Amino acid sequence: CHGRVRLRAGAAFSRPDRAGRSLGTNGSVPRGTETGRAVAGVAYASAAYLTWGLFPLYFRALDPIPPPEILAHRIGWSAAFLVLLVTARRRWPEAAAQLRTPGTLARLATSATLISTNWLIYIWAVNSGHVLDASLGYFVNPLVSVLLGVMFLRETLSGRQRVALALAAAGVVALGIRAGHVPWVALSLALTFGLYGLIRKRVTVDATVGLLGEVAVLAPVAVGYLLLLSATRSSHFGAEAPRSALLAASGVVTAVPLIWFAVGVRRLRLATIGLLQYLNPTVQFGIAVFVLGEPLTRAHAIGFACIWAGLAVYTSEAVALGRRARRLARSM
Repeated sequence: CHGRVRLRAGAAFSRPDRAGRSLGTNGSVPRGTETGRAVAGVAYASAAYLTWGLFPLYFRALDPIPPPEILAHRIGWSAAFLVLLVTARRRWPEAAAQLRTPGTLARLATSATLISTNWLIYIWAVNSGHVLDASLGYFVNPLVSVLLGVMFLRETLSGRQRVALALAAAGVVALGIRAGHVPWVALSLALTFGLYGLIRKRVTVDATVGLLGEVAVLAPVAVGYLLLLSATRSSHFGAEAPRSALLAASGVVTAVPLIWFAVGVRRLRLATIGLLQYLNPTVQFGIAVFVLGEPLTRAHAIGFACIWAGLAVYTSEAVALGRRARRLARSM
């Protein structure tokens, strides 16, 4: 569990690590430093997930603009916002140095492809009346993050986590059987965002610089598409002031939560990120049922019940491990 520190008795001196954090004589990070990083990580990630939870209301307000056009505006305006942000903070030399690190741009190109695919599917789902399916995908995603952590980061999988994953799988299968088709919206959203989080955790760049690299990869295609729409008089930008303002604001709305997420994910284990992600689909679920009036079918009820049961099992273990770690920390 993050925040756990091993200290040697009698240690009286410390030395800094490469990031400037103070290390004990045995090379461990002081408990206060790690605790502060964890608290900050929770705060950033929670803010990102709560903001994403409100996205159905934002994108529904952009209907009937086609999802590809909305996506292109998200990318283009995000690029403009990040260029202004990096310029205002005078971080171009630092950004260039980080992006020149071998392998960084290749990984960011992969993460950019994943997040843009996730955005496109999500926008389509919201404006096609499938917010419940989208929320299901983000309920499944925490357990996908656990599975990816086991597969790629060698994080251990406990007995309770196996049960949680089995229940989630049962929920997805039950939903598919009852609905008569594979719940592709939920599965694709869970997988693309889970893989995105995994890659961003492995890219050693600043959150803002990382997102700048991603939109730099995507921006030429997005801007070219918007220019094509304008040339063929198919663009919706400028037709109505409210929707045009929302499209222009999509850069800030897109970039800020992603920066928060990237900052948070670098400070937390994937299992903790998965736990916090319940905030996003819970808000989306409430909006879908109580605000947008989507029907909660029997198939949805069975699928959600299995997945919530799995999340309850997973959460109970996470809480128990957290308490055990705090008791251990107090005894040291």
